[in-house]
Order: sequence, then C-alpha cells, then structure tokens
Amino acid sequence: MALFLSTFVNKVDRKGRVSVPATFRAAVADQGYPGIVAFPSPRYDALEASGMKRMDEIIAQMDALEEYSDEYEKLKTLFAEAHQLPFDTEGRIVLPENLIDYAHIGDSAAFVGVGRSFEIWEPAHYGDHRATLRDRTRQQGIRLPPLSGPAQRGRE
Repeated sequence: MALFLSTFVNKVDRKGRVSVPATFRAAVADQGYPGIVAFPSPRYDALEASGMKRMDEIIAQMDALEEYSDEYEKLKTLFAEAHQLPFDTEGRIVLPENLIDYAHIGDSAAFVGVGRSFEIWEPAHYGDHRATLRDRTRQQGIRLPPLSGPAQRGRE
C-alpha cells in the first residue's frame, strides 16, 4: 500500500507542469499506471490525489453501495472529475486548467501527504488550513479509533 508523508512545495511553470515529490512517485511506482490520479477535493479548495490502487479501493467501496443512492451518486461525480496525470521523463505532471482553477494554484503547489493519498494545495491556503487544524487539535485533542484485526489481537 502506498504511503504518502510530509509536505513539499514545488514550482508550477506556465504550462501547468509541476514535479511530483520523488517519494510520492516511488509510492505509486508499482501500481500499473505511470502517474497519479487527481480530482477536486469534496471538502476543500484543493486537489485529492493518489495512485491507481487507491482508486481501485474506492471503486470497491462504491460497489458495496446501493446503486443510485446519494453516496453512490457522490462517488460517481468524483470519478467523473478525476484526471489521470502521467509522469513525464522528469517526474512532472501537467495539471489541467480546471484543477488549477479549482485549487487556486499559482506559481507553486504544496504536495501534502495524508497517508494513503495526498492533497495538492495552493501553499498559502494550505498554511491557513494547517493552522486551523492545529488550533482545533490543541483544543479538542486527537482520538484514534481502536485497532482491529490481527495487529490488535497480538497486543492483548
């Protein structure tokens, strides 16, 4: 499973080309598609991105839903707005204009690892978002759900 960690800010050229961090490229290298998939975030003015295996997982979850339910319809929109973005020989992708506009990306982009996927933000917007989340975390704390399955049983 791909794991995306850390935050990187990279320059975006006039053609919308931006280098995907090397660790992110390595995380998707074995996924059968030489690039990433990106789509508008349903929660933020940012982009969600991952490798093809994560998209396959989302499809499997979608298949478990009742066809034409609200959740199913929302996920259909996610796939309709997704773009397959291949890496060039230098590890860059070309961000389509509609994704650049959605995330308000200018001359740089922040690649933010969030575990099994990553986000692409306009850096100042991400800074504001990160500060808001930190404040909320300081006030409310963090609670992780309990582990289940073999890893948890081994600790009992």
